[in-house]
Amino acid sequence: MKIGLIGFGKAGKAVANVILLHSEFTLEWALRKSERQENQSVRDFIGVDTNDPGLIYSIAHTNIPDLLDSHPVDFIIDFSSDEGIYLYGEEASKRHIKIISAISHYNKKTIRFLKTLSKETTVFWSPNITLGVNYLLLASKILKKIAPLVDIEIIEEHFKEKKGISGTALKIADKLNLRNSQISSVRAGGIVGKHEVIFGFPYQTVRLIHESISREAFGNGAIFAAKILNDKDIGFYAFEDLLTPFFMEEV
Repeated sequence: MKIGLIGFGKAGKAVANVILLHSEFTLEWALRKSERQENQSVRDFIGVDTNDPGLIYSIAHTNIPDLLDSHPVDFIIDFSSDEGIYLYGEEASKRHIKIISAISHYNKKTIRFLKTLSKETTVFWSPNITLGVNYLLLASKILKKIAPLVDIEIIEEHFKEKKGISGTALKIADKLNLRNSQISSVRAGGIVGKHEVIFGFPYQTVRLIHESISREAFGNGAIFAAKILNDKDIGFYAFEDLLTPFFMEEV
């Protein structure tokens, strides 16, 4: 499967590294806002021994239709910004290129735009694209359904400079119908990201914990999504849509 990557910051570079190391995928190009490393090979920049041909392109000097025509891809993986989808979305949908967005937040207008694109192609959006966090979220919903009156608290830990409550913690709280006051935040050192959901039962406690060790976890999540979405029909998908069938299978 051929991949185009939009966004080449810290997360984008980690995702590119995972794609380059994966034999089922080929990184055709990476598009970034900055003009740094323009026209440099992604594999040479990251230092991965692979045959993937992808070059780094700058948005300032790139015509999206020309890029998609000259370097066609099966998927676009977006780690850019909440405005990035307007740059390539319509052109991708016309060509039935599947879209995987890992943008942490979209406003209502942009979500409507994503759903409009999904009438022509497969569109997937996950504010946190790590497989582990989404497993934790779905498992938490199932456990609350079993025990709706259980006490629940969320603890989220991140690096010292991160401001505000993490978007992932807010999403977990929203899905479990919790108040923001039931979220506790820890900021210390260089913690990449840790989320813990505590279920307090009488005489026992259940703790579901997910910890990101490196940003490559985003790449693993994107690859996982692409494998499943490759056989999906057009439409709008969330991570829960991909994971729920696994929970339905007999063990």
